[in-house]
Amino acid sequence: MDPITLVVELVIILVFLAGFGLFRSPVTARLGNGVAAAAFAAAFASVLLRHGVTWWGIVGAALAVGAVLGLAVALRVTMLQIPAMVAFQHGAGAVAAFLVSIVELNRAAEDGASIGKWSGLVGLVLGAATFTASMVASGKLAGRIRQTPVVLKAHTPWVVATAAVTGVVLVAAALGAGAWLMPATAVLLTTSMGLGVLVAIRVGGADMPVLISFLNAAAGLAASFCGIISGSRLLIACGATVAASGTILTLVMCKAMNRHFAAILLGAKGSGPVRGAAREESGVPVGTTEPNREVPTVSSDRPASPTSDEAERLQAPSGGGDPLERAVQAARGARRVLVVPGYGMALAQAQFKLVELANLMESRGATVEFAIHPVAGRMPGHMNVLLAEADVSYDKLLEMEQANPLFPQCDLVVVVGACDVVNPAAMEREGTPISGMPVFPVRQARTVVVCNLDGRPGYSGVPNTLYEADNAVLLFGNALESLERIVDGVRNQAGAAEGAQT
Repeated sequence: MDPITLVVELVIILVFLAGFGLFRSPVTARLGNGVAAAAFAAAFASVLLRHGVTWWGIVGAALAVGAVLGLAVALRVTMLQIPAMVAFQHGAGAVAAFLVSIVELNRAAEDGASIGKWSGLVGLVLGAATFTASMVASGKLAGRIRQTPVVLKAHTPWVVATAAVTGVVLVAAALGAGAWLMPATAVLLTTSMGLGVLVAIRVGGADMPVLISFLNAAAGLAASFCGIISGSRLLIACGATVAASGTILTLVMCKAMNRHFAAILLGAKGSGPVRGAAREESGVPVGTTEPNREVPTVSSDRPASPTSDEAERLQAPSGGGDPLERAVQAARGARRVLVVPGYGMALAQAQFKLVELANLMESRGATVEFAIHPVAGRMPGHMNVLLAEADVSYDKLLEMEQANPLFPQCDLVVVVGACDVVNPAAMEREGTPISGMPVFPVRQARTVVVCNLDGRPGYSGVPNTLYEADNAVLLFGNALESLERIVDGVRNQAGAAEGAQT
């Protein structure tokens, strides 16, 4: 390759990595998307020019069709549908990888093993398996197929047998004669696609974000192997970057759940200690297992002689009475508030009303922040995207290690559409899908207002023992409507109080 082409490709790779680096901060992420997109456009043009493509009509038509379809999907997809779309996009990238691998393998079929042949076969297997797994994940996230884990009879033996057959055929195809390549390719496609389905259908509940990040890594790895057989340094670099970042994210998610990655893919109910390290990581003292334990006191930096407003605030709502009235009183008197959003907030499209409530409490002197669990929602960062849509300041979004020490100091925690990530059963019960998963210790707050659809178990199927706590105020029903009632209640009482003063 001539030096000019090498320099151009190096510059494109560096620009792509620069754009990728901008994703580290929400403030610069939009710019990062633009920079990375520019690098991809330059890479596409470089490949076309370097290979002397002459069928510009076909290329232009393909670009036009793809652009129109992509734009149509992007305009129609709502924030609620983003996780399913992301999974679908992983599958689309995987399809491209295994199709290119098939073309390259059969274009230069040769006897015996070679780096290119090995890479093409591995790219084909990864691409095909990632494609079907991504389609299953997308269907689960879109509600088109059963969202809970599906376990077949002798599921693990089927997975092991399918993986073994795939491996044997791959080795035979790599070492064998070129004449066997086409039949071997057909077998590999079949077994790889079956393997993807078998792995993905058994994942569900709180494990779905881990599956999504893993599929991201797998699609990038397939593209990188595809780049080896096609001789594209650009594809190798970009695919490897995506694979590395997806792998890191997968490991971070597993750590956040206190689960082993193999246990997630193999459908293990739960892993990791329940009463030791997992509980300490969640900020709950070891040995405190009673569902209705005493509510922790608020921080000690308050005045020794509270004002009348302070005295009203420090009176936590009693266990009886109208739940809405208790929630309104808690919102009126709170000075330190944490909000825990979940997938139910996305379903109800309640993020804007939630922010309205937060702004209302802040106008009354409260400090309101948002505690974001790593696996809240259906993909990594799902809650961050929804809250950013509602113009929540980035510095108000707290990660788990930042939020956990604050719960004992909170007058109020507002749970909106979140169940598994605030379920104390994760720390109290063994053998469940969320056992050992660090959860937010919301019971440590003075009052917990729960705006969930109903009292049924969450996505994991584990009953939520938070609902039994004395300091929990349960507002079951549509989260948007529940928040509207709280906002109206706070405003009406505030207006009545001002009228009485005048």
